[in-house]
Amino acid sequence: MFECDQHCEATGHSPSRFECDTCDAYFRSETARRQHMSARDHWYKPYEYALCTDRFVNKEDYKDHEIEDHHYYADYDRHFQNFNNIKMHLNSRIHRGTDIECPFCKRFFTTATGMVHHLERGSCPAARNLSREEIYRFVRQKDPQGVISKKLIGWSGDATYEVTTRFWDGDCFRCYLCGRGFGSLSSLRAHINSPTHQQALYHCPNRRCGMEFKALASVINHLESETCGAMRFETVQRRITDIVSSDRRITF
Repeated sequence: MFECDQHCEATGHSPSRFECDTCDAYFRSETARRQHMSARDHWYKPYEYALCTDRFVNKEDYKDHEIEDHHYYADYDRHFQNFNNIKMHLNSRIHRGTDIECPFCKRFFTTATGMVHHLERGSCPAARNLSREEIYRFVRQKDPQGVISKKLIGWSGDATYEVTTRFWDGDCFRCYLCGRGFGSLSSLRAHINSPTHQQALYHCPNRRCGMEFKALASVINHLESETCGAMRFETVQRRITDIVSSDRRITF
């Protein structure tokens, strides 16, 4: 920089306004300056992390590094055992609040999974007729390309099983599909007619993942976990709102 000043004084040239943040290079335009700094990683990084000496351009990148690589949440001065634990904490009601609204009863939920589970199990007082089957049909209408819903040829609904006292084997009421035992007939009935023994209706939109799910809440929970990298937690919350409150097609 000193040599540049001497040159300008000797020649009468005006110094360039476009100087690299970290080296003595000058440029004729801001675009050229930015291209240089991006190519050489010469951006000024005032935020240095003490534990590893990595530097960052802004506080947001600094905080993301602190959370993702060091599993530390500075606001609470708390360390977590791994990234999954700190992610679950940050996605909990404490930090997220209750922003996901049921389109029928207007109850608020912390996550999209909670709201969808509320509907699929028939717990919504304003939509008692909704079921796993009805929600699948609704999703299929909005998902003609099969982004998250499976294209089931010949599917006409969930299978139903009649449960009687003949399921008692002397010790318990036994599910003949999986061998699990239950203490009451009503518990066996709830189990055998639950999604446990039904056909998978959904799949992860990430084709490299390939996981299949029997309920919409399950695929939403999978996406929220970010385990396969299909999308970020925040994106899932926005997309589920679009699905239930607009005419938009599913674009996961």
